[in-house]
Amino acid sequence: MSTSTDRDLSRAIREWSEIVSADHVVTDPTSLGAASTATFATSARLPLILRPADRQQVQACLRVANAHRVAVYPISTGRNWGYGSRVPAADGSVLLDLSRMNRIVDFSEDLAYVTVEPGVTQQQLFDFLRANRSRLWMDATGARPDCSLIGNTMERGFGHTPYGDHFAHVCGFEVVLPGGECIETGFSRFARASTGPLYRWGLGPTLDGLFTQSNFGIVTRMSIWLMPAPEHFEAFFFRCDDERGLGDVLDALRWLRLNGTMRSAAHIGNDYKVLNGIGQYPWERTSGTTPLRPELMAGLRKELRFGAWNGSGGLYGTRAQVREARRLMRQALRGKVAKLQFLSERKLDLASRFARPYGLITGWDISAALELVRPVFSLLKGVPTEAPMASSYWRKRTPPPADMDPDRDRCGLLWCAPVAPLEARHGERLTRLSIDTLLAHGFEPMLSLSLVTDRALTCVVSICYDRDVPGEDDRAMRCYRELLDRLTASGYHSYRLGIQSSAEMADNDAYAALLATLKRALDPNEILAPGRYGIG
Repeated sequence: MSTSTDRDLSRAIREWSEIVSADHVVTDPTSLGAASTATFATSARLPLILRPADRQQVQACLRVANAHRVAVYPISTGRNWGYGSRVPAADGSVLLDLSRMNRIVDFSEDLAYVTVEPGVTQQQLFDFLRANRSRLWMDATGARPDCSLIGNTMERGFGHTPYGDHFAHVCGFEVVLPGGECIETGFSRFARASTGPLYRWGLGPTLDGLFTQSNFGIVTRMSIWLMPAPEHFEAFFFRCDDERGLGDVLDALRWLRLNGTMRSAAHIGNDYKVLNGIGQYPWERTSGTTPLRPELMAGLRKELRFGAWNGSGGLYGTRAQVREARRLMRQALRGKVAKLQFLSERKLDLASRFARPYGLITGWDISAALELVRPVFSLLKGVPTEAPMASSYWRKRTPPPADMDPDRDRCGLLWCAPVAPLEARHGERLTRLSIDTLLAHGFEPMLSLSLVTDRALTCVVSICYDRDVPGEDDRAMRCYRELLDRLTASGYHSYRLGIQSSAEMADNDAYAALLATLKRALDPNEILAPGRYGIG
């Protein structure tokens, strides 16, 4: 275990100041306080922030950390809300902020890839593609536009388009190891290799996965595959009014995924999740009490005309392919959903401009849902949007500000992300367990189910609260812990963990023992992100 004294840290600071310059060794209390704040209670102390400008400076910073046994915790842009934001997993770690490393270092329109550094954000890549009049689309998450592309991929996050499984569409990592050495993965390890950004596996054992959700190295460069813009795109939206109808919908969508009809990462939100996306907690309707009970939720659902379960996704291809996909979707979901609607750019424009007449013509009153539909439509085309971030202000008594910052504004948010087989019985069991647990603890059960792969679903459960209410941090964490325990006991393990639950990874099985062996070999001084995902 890495141990350091104040003298060790002082010596390290002097050497780091020579490497990155004193201006990028941040020690002022305001900045450190902001970086130590998350969307739930944390206790880790942060002595300083380092801001290297390039890979060579990262290497030099790690060598100094080893020499003085000072732990460092790397972040890309640090907007890991719901999982710990910028806060290190271990007390006393120095924050290694890579946001200055924001170059797009390679791009090919013909081979549809881009190579980026950790500080490159969703908005930066989107603007780059637009400036180059590219015919390629990126995939975007529902996080803010200024979130890191590499940061999300290192957590094996997902988005909305057919390229929504982010780790499945990247390769050619440049990695700085804990001792300061640099390696490249795949064919990029070979001099003059022509396919480093194009072929994931390279030759021999493939190492890319070792550097996701771990503390074995720092990825300082990565190639991302981009999606050719389709000839035609349409979004689909459906609602299921029957609270018990989720299973039939999941079974229908599974076959649409397996047979290639539906290629996007479709999402299904429950009624609480939709209401959370439309606005803040209805304090007047509940006379200021919490939680929002299911019986009142049912009334709001009927009033605002959304379902118990509400789905969205995209259809991509030629006009003929999209037309056939629409037919197959209608056939598969007939009798299982109350309304299935397809939206093209033209239809959405008409709906936005003439919402009332459009509802009369189509029978679908879209006016109340347009605020939710527009950002989802954009995400399905790889366009980053800030709109979903407002949902973290659910129980705040004031509206979200223009410059939303959930950490600064003391929004309470904990995310639990279990994965289950894409079958009716598992989807129903997982969602029932989650709903019951959150309501029992006094929180609204906001569930979003994502069909990121053909055979499994990921359910992101949001525990939203107001950190300014005394006792809410503790109550929310108790709810989170019970939910995680119950899900795990039922076989539904999370695909992603935050600093609040990294210890859950610790185990005595052979897999954990192998991870510990790798950690000792790569990082004998345990200076890189100790405790992250329970490793070291």
